[in-house]
Amino acid sequence: MGRVYESVAPLWVTAISLVVVLIVAWVFGAIARRLLRRRATLNGTTAVVLAIIGSALGLFIAGAIKPDTHLWQPIAIGSALLGSIAVIAVYGAVAAHLQRPQRAGVAELIAAGESAQVEFESTARINTRTGEKDPRMEQVIVKTVSAFLNADGGTLLIGVDDEGTPLGLDADYATLRVPDADRFELWLRDLLTTALGQNAATAVDVSIEDVAVPDSSGTQPVCRVVSRPSPRPVYLRPGKNAPPEFWVRTGNSSRHLGVDQAADYVMHRWPLGAGAALAAQARSAVRFSAGG
Repeated sequence: MGRVYESVAPLWVTAISLVVVLIVAWVFGAIARRLLRRRATLNGTTAVVLAIIGSALGLFIAGAIKPDTHLWQPIAIGSALLGSIAVIAVYGAVAAHLQRPQRAGVAELIAAGESAQVEFESTARINTRTGEKDPRMEQVIVKTVSAFLNADGGTLLIGVDDEGTPLGLDADYATLRVPDADRFELWLRDLLTTALGQNAATAVDVSIEDVAVPDSSGTQPVCRVVSRPSPRPVYLRPGKNAPPEFWVRTGNSSRHLGVDQAADYVMHRWPLGAGAALAAQARSAVRFSAGG
């Protein structure tokens, strides 16, 4: 005589539960990425995986406490939600601690010299050869910042020559209606926003610090521009009618990539997450059906 075993839950309940878990995981992941964007890196796929693991852990704990708990009961749902929140919170705390940048002083950066993540520029607006305001100097600034954003981040020091001597910002200040640090910082932020876009500009921190001049008792103001690695490609708009440009930091220089090189670089550095990949495939299928 055979025995007939009843399923713990109908298949449609399991199917709906899986979809709900994925949706909740995606929502929690998006919230976590927004909360951690200035303290740690968390991509979309990792966030979803963490949320799913947390949900599974919560369900396991709920089952251990009350073995006869069913998937659709409030205690199970609540445990899954709390598990997702707990796992993402733990990851965020650990990642924020491990990824916390060590902020060196401007004097230390100057003493260490230029590198893959540090660049010196004498001015932001004045051509030191002619002594006149030159738009090409502004382009050097935005190219360097965009190159850092598209790579591993870096620091640009404005007001320091190639030999590491603090020159100050007086020449750039003189080009402004109000020649002071606040107006210069405002002008620089507007320049970055116009050239790189609002989202990219928010990943850049600008500050002005006084630095002691060697063999002198005086100081000079130096502008520190810190660029964090961008979570998406950053394209430079050099002018109204000029095509966008893609720059990346290579060694101690900024390199302009052509279309093919930029596409290859973007594909490898920012691979599509699971959600983006599915969305891209769906859009492709829709276009194909419409074209057929």
